[in-house]
Amino acid sequence: MPTGYTTTGALADSLPVVISAARIVREFVGVMPNLVEKQTLGEGIGLSWNEISLAQLTATAVTESTRLDNPQQIADTLFTITPTVFGIHTVVTDRVATRISKTAFAKIGTLAMNGIQRKKDEDGLTLLDGATTSLAGAGVTLTSGHIAAAVARVKSNTTEPGMGPVRCVLHGFQIKDTFDEITGGIGTYPVPEGMSAQVWANMFHGKVSSAEVFEDGNITIDGSDDAKGGVFIQSGIVLVQGRNLRTYPRFEPDIGGGATSIWIYDEYAFGERLAGGSTSSFVIELYSDALQPTS
Repeated sequence: MPTGYTTTGALADSLPVVISAARIVREFVGVMPNLVEKQTLGEGIGLSWNEISLAQLTATAVTESTRLDNPQQIADTLFTITPTVFGIHTVVTDRVATRISKTAFAKIGTLAMNGIQRKKDEDGLTLLDGATTSLAGAGVTLTSGHIAAAVARVKSNTTEPGMGPVRCVLHGFQIKDTFDEITGGIGTYPVPEGMSAQVWANMFHGKVSSAEVFEDGNITIDGSDDAKGGVFIQSGIVLVQGRNLRTYPRFEPDIGGGATSIWIYDEYAFGERLAGGSTSSFVIELYSDALQPTS
């Protein structure tokens, strides 16, 4: 017969385990879908979204004695994006639904939606990775100069000037290098009002050479601690949405004494409107060092 005080340790086996809270592992569900031009593939018009661009015409100087006989041919180019279907399938048994904490069960439905959104963001980032032109380079520390150079290229390329908002999407570790550049001259001295003070207080979330900077943790860091972000004109990348997001539930009486299958589908595709050489592109890759910061 044991003796002594009866404490919670003495009756540990009798203490119930109550789930007081539940959370989904945090993730970047994506910024790319919100930063590009969006188009919708209408019903009854086939599998692809098509756009025609008409080439520029050249004017000729005419004097009083000139007989203008230099017809300019109108040329067109077809730009096509074909949306692809993506989906997630989950199966949850009735036993799970009735036995696990209601707090945790309430979070399950959000997981699949987050997965779809993350996939969409990653596909947009893949387009940045595939850009024809890349600045900086593996192992190179990213600077505001690289961003400014990319902005100049997408806005003033020799094929077609880029109009509209300019976006810059980077991994947080790349942004940290830009933070270090801007605050590097401050040292331990008081921070004056202005851009340096804002960056010092708020990390780096603002503009560089007219490009809005956005952080995206879905950008992959490779085995050499490098990452690929990018600068692009908003209208330079087109996200074509096919059928709207849709969900299909189905009861499965033959699985585990009863279960519910849920399918979630989305249909979309990204396309680059002006994909060309080093002097003709609306998208520039920024490939740089993304070593985990330590100071």
